[in-house]
Amino acid sequence: LAELPRGAGAPIQGRRKGCHVARFEGKVALVTGGASGIGLATVEGLAAEGGVVVIADVQDDKGQQVAERLSGQGRKVSYKHLDVSSEAEWEKVIGEVVAEHGALHILVNNAGIGDNEAIEVTSKETYDRVIAITQTSVFLGHKAASAALKASGNGAVVNTSSMFGIVGGFGTSPAYHAAKGAVRLLTKSTALAWAKEGVRVNSIHPGFVDTPILGETDRKMLADITPMGRIARPEELAAGILFLASDDASFMT
Repeated sequence: LAELPRGAGAPIQGRRKGCHVARFEGKVALVTGGASGIGLATVEGLAAEGGVVVIADVQDDKGQQVAERLSGQGRKVSYKHLDVSSEAEWEKVIGEVVAEHGALHILVNNAGIGDNEAIEVTSKETYDRVIAITQTSVFLGHKAASAALKASGNGAVVNTSSMFGIVGGFGTSPAYHAAKGAVRLLTKSTALAWAKEGVRVNSIHPGFVDTPILGETDRKMLADITPMGRIARPEELAAGILFLASDDASFMT
């Protein structure tokens, strides 16, 4: 274990039955889209296991309320406004996080929006907006956080893609599917670039999850076409994110 290369991750501590391990003690994490859905569940999980967590979102009221609620429970959580499509805002927020907390160990790129029309009627304005918030945001996050993550010596990035980043969905929502496919391959590209620089980069590919992005979609219809016969809860996806962000996944990138 003493000969692990830089960035290989800290040795995994043994877990005795009934013994809780705070996997994120001493770690600073930034979660985009952290005010609701999968992002909120991820924030709660990171904070519950000892992490210092910064919620980044454009839903200012919700984000502040979450930060206040969790801080009131003794968790180390704060909120920052971040338009993930803005390079300037990314640089500002990352700079503030490092200045306030001394480091950044974990970045969870979770923010995203969708579209639901056929390609024939999808406007370029809609396409560009979805790409900017769901795809370009991940590029900007990687770029802005790169120095801080490398400086941590044991960084981890988890990007939320989608099962539709692997398959083409139902023939609609071209911007969302293109964006999530790009997130999948950008994750792989950055993982290769940073594999020997102390930062692991992974993506998750959720199926249907009960979050606000589903809008008015018929949940029963989605459950009926899911092999398990139900859609997922946000905390079930957050569990995967927490694993990938932790040293339990020290050889996964």
